[in-house]
Amino acid sequence: VQLVESGGGLVQPGRSLRLSCAASGFTFSSLFMNWVRQAPGKGREGVASIYTGTDRTYYADSVKGQFTISRDNAKNMVFLQMNSLKAEDTAVYFCAAGLQFDYWGHGTQVTVS
Repeated sequence: VQLVESGGGLVQPGRSLRLSCAASGFTFSSLFMNWVRQAPGKGREGVASIYTGTDRTYYADSVKGQFTISRDNAKNMVFLQMNSLKAEDTAVYFCAAGLQFDYWGHGTQVTVS
């Protein structure tokens, strides 16, 4: 199983970023997919999840209306569109697969400054 995140970087407040996660080694379309972040000095926070289809999503209150999760089952990819970024969104963002967060990527750094 491999999950590889990309798309992070340094961005100014108010700007947008789109994170991508490429998955391999499992039946992607059968697993719940998640984005989790860890800010400096803090624990991990689940920010968004998407069911096996593409029409059911969950968002943490802290990002509702700001972030959008989506998936492309044909390409084995999941995305996180992040708009109106704030300094408090600075974190390492992880892609995780499964309802129990069974598989994890190595993360991509997002810095808003």
